[in-house]
Amino acid sequence: MTASARPDTPPAPVPVVDLIDNDRYGQAVPYADFDLLRRHDPVHRHPEPDGPGFWAVVKYHDVVAVSRDTATFSSETGATAMEDLEPDALAARKSMLDTDPPRHTALRRTLVADFTRRQAQRHEQEIRSLVRPLLDRALALGGFDAVEHLATAVPIRVLCRMLGVPAADEALMVELSDRLIANTDPELTDVLPDSADSERYRLLPFRSPAALQMHEYASRLRAARRDRPAEDVLSRLAAARIDGLPLDEREFQAMFLLLLVAGNETTRSALSLGIQAFVEHPDQWQLLLDGADLDLAVEEVLRWTTPLHHFRRTATRDTELRGRRIRAGDKVVVWYTSANRDEEVFTDPYRFDITRDPNPQIAFGRGGPHRCLGEHLARTEIRVVLEELVARGVTLRGNGPARRVHSNFTNGLKSLPVLVE
Repeated sequence: MTASARPDTPPAPVPVVDLIDNDRYGQAVPYADFDLLRRHDPVHRHPEPDGPGFWAVVKYHDVVAVSRDTATFSSETGATAMEDLEPDALAARKSMLDTDPPRHTALRRTLVADFTRRQAQRHEQEIRSLVRPLLDRALALGGFDAVEHLATAVPIRVLCRMLGVPAADEALMVELSDRLIANTDPELTDVLPDSADSERYRLLPFRSPAALQMHEYASRLRAARRDRPAEDVLSRLAAARIDGLPLDEREFQAMFLLLLVAGNETTRSALSLGIQAFVEHPDQWQLLLDGADLDLAVEEVLRWTTPLHHFRRTATRDTELRGRRIRAGDKVVVWYTSANRDEEVFTDPYRFDITRDPNPQIAFGRGGPHRCLGEHLARTEIRVVLEELVARGVTLRGNGPARRVHSNFTNGLKSLPVLVE
């Protein structure tokens, strides 16, 4: 595959950037590095201190092209994490994310009916019934942590109800998913992936003991559903067949973990960073209070926040992208965070503009089979939270610095103190 022609060697001098230092992301997203690469080296050979390096793909249309071409850029050959895995770890950790068609298509089909646009609309009143009391309690405090009281509480409660997880276990699901997806933040995890202790857990997702707990929890729920099925996603997943066979225990555990972590953390990040965006751009909040289009606002929140910075693919054959020669086996990392700030696609991309239209944001992916399964549910949750805030006519102001997650993978906040006006 090719894009616009460029010399085989990058322009001199090659930009010096660092896209992988987790602590940098704990301070701010390194947008300046992405800007530099988009202008001067959009398919950039990035070194790794403990790995072979990877190709950083940072332009919008290139990200879409790589995502679409699963035959050349595989999710299965080397998984979607930046970490290089031994064959046994690759097999043990494999989730639906780490597969290509046709297996990916078959696994996705077991869940897709529960996450359509129509199903999200059917859940809207239930979501609203969850949001209203949460919001009323938070606003009554006068000042509160928007991450704790809103961004964390809403998506996990919605997911637990859909999956059939008991309400008493919601806090446990938040804790475990935090320890997994934010496994590079020492405040949120008990085993950092580059620590000596992590070797004990190398066969588990994110090298985390929390994955073992979540797997065990999933197996208990599956056993309960076999004896007493219910009208929930897990019951349907437990009864699903692919080529006449049920999911094996590892596949079921991986699907449960993926649903909890991806569905909870990404919507949580979009909500918390979205609220922060409105706090920092009060003119845009006033537009919402004055009746601006909520659906357009949701799309801009998703573009602005981009809850996941990147996913990795692995080249299955020698190929070329913008004149750069990519070899079979090379890691290719697509950066959604950069794509959503691409000046060739978004006019004035560093302006938070809830009236932006069109807005082909790529936070949920675009092109190919891996577009986010829960995108319609996430949009509905964000829109309901904004709509309920608007209905109360309140404005949120900052009440101290936000604290960011130290992760080059998930774009999230640990806390966001706000005041109610």
